[in-house]
Amino acid sequence: MIELKNVSFTYPNGPRAVDNVSLSIDRGEFVALIGHSGAGKTTLAKLIVGLLKPEAGWVKVGDLDTKTTPVSKIAEHVGYVFQNPDLMIFSATIYNEVAFALRNRGYREDEIKKRVVQALKEVDLGHKPLDTPPYMLSFGEKHRLAIASVLATEPDLLILDEPTTGLDYARCLKLMEICERLVKKGKSVLIITHDFGLIAEYADRVLVMKKGRIIRDGATKEVLGDIEFLEKEGFMPLQSTLLARKLGLKALTPRELASAILERNP
Repeated sequence: MIELKNVSFTYPNGPRAVDNVSLSIDRGEFVALIGHSGAGKTTLAKLIVGLLKPEAGWVKVGDLDTKTTPVSKIAEHVGYVFQNPDLMIFSATIYNEVAFALRNRGYREDEIKKRVVQALKEVDLGHKPLDTPPYMLSFGEKHRLAIASVLATEPDLLILDEPTTGLDYARCLKLMEICERLVKKGKSVLIITHDFGLIAEYADRVLVMKKGRIIRDGATKEVLGDIEFLEKEGFMPLQSTLLARKLGLKALTPRELASAILERNP
């Protein structure tokens, strides 16, 4: 569905932010992208959605080449939620904010209202009056509003850039459940995050980025379970993974660790 081939991008008067990256994301995949600040993660996301154009290589969304396809056309297939929701929100009410893209695509008003109400409900903003001005929302609520605006369009690929910022743990889990439902429907999710706990529970695959390059691409258990690799690259492995190794068990998450202990000591 999404394919990048030898993609590079350099900002004016800056370092190369993405360096010869090749990867693909298929339908129904839940992929996590991790890396330290400045690794090129957000730049890579912007290349996928067409906000930036590669200086070398190509990016394809289905049959669409992002170099020659308008961003508005790519947005019909890929939804991108920015790390800072204030960069996305510009309407006077939360209803109009979520409805904006739907109106641009020519949906009937009854269908628009149905989608808006459902999207707001999914991100726990359904209790808010539809005429609520976004400036009255907290940062976390603004982030959830931005997510609702993208969910309402039902994209084939949803890209979330640090989506758990400003969310409590319960709402983080709710967001992951929404992503899981999308994946079960054959949609794809790419999440940029530092939250290894959520990745371990929900992502199928992990990409590790460093200095503009993808240095690791593998199954979640394989990547997050490689303690030596993570420590070498300056990441903190999950405590449950470290404890499992000390106990001579194979487990990644606290849930898996508990199960492994019970199996060994029934």
